[in-house]
Amino acid sequence: MTPEAAEVVALQALAWIVGNDDLRDVFLGASGASVDDLRTRAGEADFQGSVLGFLMMDDQWVIGFCDEHGMEYQTPHMAQQSLPGQATPHWT
Repeated sequence: MTPEAAEVVALQALAWIVGNDDLRDVFLGASGASVDDLRTRAGEADFQGSVLGFLMMDDQWVIGFCDEHGMEYQTPHMAQQSLPGQATPHWT
């Protein structure tokens, strides 16, 4: 997945989270982000990575997001790994 495609997935995930009132409040509480941060930091790779990381905390959130967007369930993880600075190193 290209970094550009990963950014699109992350922004879709952010919109999906923000569109769910209960989940939005959980994200804001868990991340420490403010509503203004959602606007100003949405284009930053580290913020996008945190959005995808939050989404992947719950299988039902991943399923709901992916089903709504017609994506395979591993897409958020692939997107997070494709964002600049977000790849998990392999230590083996």
